[in-house]
Order: sequence, then C-alpha cells, then structure tokens
Amino acid sequence: MTQDEIRRRVEALGEWFHDMDLGGVRTAPNHFLWGYPEAKFKHFSHVVPADLTGKSVLDIGCNAGFYSLEMKRRGAARVLGIDSDDRYLAQARLASEVTGLEAEFRNLSVYEVGALGERFDLVIFMGVLYHLRHPLLALDLIHEHVAKDLLLFQSMQRGATEAMTPEGDYPFTETAHFDEPAYPKLHFIEHRYSNDPTNWWAPNAAAAEAMLRSAGFAILEHPEQEVYLCRRVEAPWGAGAAYPVKGPRA
Repeated sequence: MTQDEIRRRVEALGEWFHDMDLGGVRTAPNHFLWGYPEAKFKHFSHVVPADLTGKSVLDIGCNAGFYSLEMKRRGAARVLGIDSDDRYLAQARLASEVTGLEAEFRNLSVYEVGALGERFDLVIFMGVLYHLRHPLLALDLIHEHVAKDLLLFQSMQRGATEAMTPEGDYPFTETAHFDEPAYPKLHFIEHRYSNDPTNWWAPNAAAAEAMLRSAGFAILEHPEQEVYLCRRVEAPWGAGAAYPVKGPRA
C-alpha cells in the first residue's frame, strides 16, 4: 500500500487509542500520551523474553494490536489478540497487514476465554482490569483456562503506592487496619472517572498485588508502577469463581 492508501484506511477506522507508525502514518498523532503504548513499553520491555521463538501469546483487550505485533517481532509462533470492540479489531488487522506481522484477532470477552480451549506461554493483560465489573473473576478465569506460564499485567492504580502485606488473620473486633491507606483496597467507581463510563475499579498497589496472588500468579518483576510480570503457580486453596473459601480447609 502507498502511504496515502494507508492514511485513508487509518482515517476510515476512526479514532485510534494506540499510536503506531504504520508505513510512515501515525495512527493517533494527537494522542494525549504521545506514542502510547510504545513509549510506555520501552520502560518495561526488558522483562518480556526477547526471544519468543516457538511460544504462544494471548493478548487480552488487544485494542489496535500493539502488544500482539510486538510479540510477533520477538518471534512468537502464535499470537492471538482478543477484544470486544470490532473497531479496535479492524484497526489491529490493518496494523498486521501493513507491518506484515501475522497475528490472529478475534472478538471475545475475557469472561469467555474458557471457550478457547488452549493455554498460552504468555498472557498479556494490560489496561483491562479497571474496565471490568468483575475483575477478580477475570483473573481467576485467566488462571484456570488460558495461562500456562507468564502473565504481563497492568492496571490503573489510585491511592497508596506502597504495598502493605496484611496479617494472615485479624480478630473480629480489630478494624483499624481497614483504615490504613496501604491496606489492599479497590476503589469503586459508580459513575465515571476521567469521563469514561467503562472505568469500574481503581485498585491501590497493595490490592493489585494481592489480587494477583489470590488468583495464583506469583510476581516475578515489578519494573514500573502498575506493571507486573508474573508466573502462574498453583492457586491458593479456595480460589475460583464458585463458593470461594480463603485459606486451608478447617
């Protein structure tokens, strides 16, 4: 395609959230975070394996496919990006076509990942958790159905940036720890935040880390605020969507 053809097709797909360079055409040149997400990825790209030869990758909430295509650049044998927005998926397919990096893109919700029937060496779950009405359920489903080894995770965080590790148990009469700013907390957004009706939850740092552990993901790297590289491990007893019970059986 000529640059003019690329520009016409980029413009025809409407507003882009991923600012990418497609054959000399920037997809979101006026993005309030210029160069996002590439500019952000540079700060933590070193924690993702540089060589993904023979590996499979699932990109949940892939948007226009930046991370999917980056994993193809690192040699991943199979990359599947899923999103529930058809316009974003069309953008991702165009980016794949222009760059020549072959990835598959499919309309699928994170709550439907069990339908894939396969596990992936690397699951990317960036910028999705806070848009979900049922965030811990999503992490449980990822662990139970699609994660084989690594999880690259990011969520918007608000509140305390230090991560408090609570005691294993507290007496019923002890309540002061709930008022500690660094206690794991999810801030519920009933209406809108940043004029976005899809923002439902904003965890503090401790809550994000505790939720990962609770779903069965051990944190390996924390290269920058909000970003974690995790490894799938055995989930704590009682984790999961149905009748969860914390801790060992009585």
